[in-house]
Amino acid sequence: MSPTVKLLAFVGQSAVVGLAIAFIVLIWKPELLRPGLTPPPSGPSGYSAAVAASAPAVVNLYTTGIPGQRSGFGGQATSAAAGQGLGSGVVISPAGFIVTNWHVIRDADAIAVQLADGRVATPEFVGADPDTELALLKIDLPDLPVISLGRSDTLEVGDIVLAIGNSYGLNQTVTQGIISATGRGLGVTTFESFIQTDAAINVGNSGGALINAQGELVGINTAVLGAPLRNRVTPAGISFAIPVNLVRGVMTELIDHGRVIRGWLGVRTRYVPSLNAAAYGLDGPGMELLDVGGPARAAGLVPGDIITHINDDRMMSRQQMMNLIAAERPGNTIKIRGFRRGVGLFQTEAVLTERPVSSQLGG
Repeated sequence: MSPTVKLLAFVGQSAVVGLAIAFIVLIWKPELLRPGLTPPPSGPSGYSAAVAASAPAVVNLYTTGIPGQRSGFGGQATSAAAGQGLGSGVVISPAGFIVTNWHVIRDADAIAVQLADGRVATPEFVGADPDTELALLKIDLPDLPVISLGRSDTLEVGDIVLAIGNSYGLNQTVTQGIISATGRGLGVTTFESFIQTDAAINVGNSGGALINAQGELVGINTAVLGAPLRNRVTPAGISFAIPVNLVRGVMTELIDHGRVIRGWLGVRTRYVPSLNAAAYGLDGPGMELLDVGGPARAAGLVPGDIITHINDDRMMSRQQMMNLIAAERPGNTIKIRGFRRGVGLFQTEAVLTERPVSSQLGG
């Protein structure tokens, strides 16, 4: 065989082998046919592991209220609408503590707790915090499933979440969605920073668990957008949960003290936007005092004062100011800076007392 023929045979064999290799590669990596196209990221095919880890700790609550006969846990006459009710709760401690929504048990004269494994118990009422719509119950059963607590301050819009609860009496119902927003204020509770989600939350879901893709509790399902007006479209995919970071603090207070102890200044305020505040020479917004009582009055504050700083923190919203004051312990002294018409800038100090259970002076 001549050298030329040998060379052509070698080239032909190499081409055949190369084409065979290319064919095999394209079978396993078809995206290579379209250069520049990034293959989709791999992710979980389902969330069964997350549900298996958390759902056993989600319990069903069945309540009964007898209008006009007893007072319910709310300490007032049970409403005429009271009767049999549904709700959910979450076991957060091996000691049997169950967190739920205050509105689930407020008008109840009797409560039954049913676990996912079928066991039933009558709970003890530990305490409630109407200012955050949370309540705490306790049951005495062995080998209780306990949910893992996650963190709500790391949630981002678009994160996957699942809601678990006693939807319409269908226990252990699981719905899936994403985080639509965080830090929502709805005006339905005094202290709020709701997680908004499009995971379906229905009657009976209140007090149930909102979990992340790892099965950790990130919120307590609480509310949906209100019923539609006549001839309006029914809202869909707009539900709200109390963030677990807020739940942690409230539950600790209820376990330790039977109530949530918060600082109180004794003021009612309204927001003054930057544009209006600029007329007084202020750089940024402020909180104008409408009513003054308690520690605020003792500190020399008067209606019309515009508060700009508390403990060197710039006041940007009414909710921020309320949360900052409430986070202080009674007896603590706070520094206050602001503006008074006819006087100018001023500063003072106030010694906080414990926030009353009910007061029109919220801050």
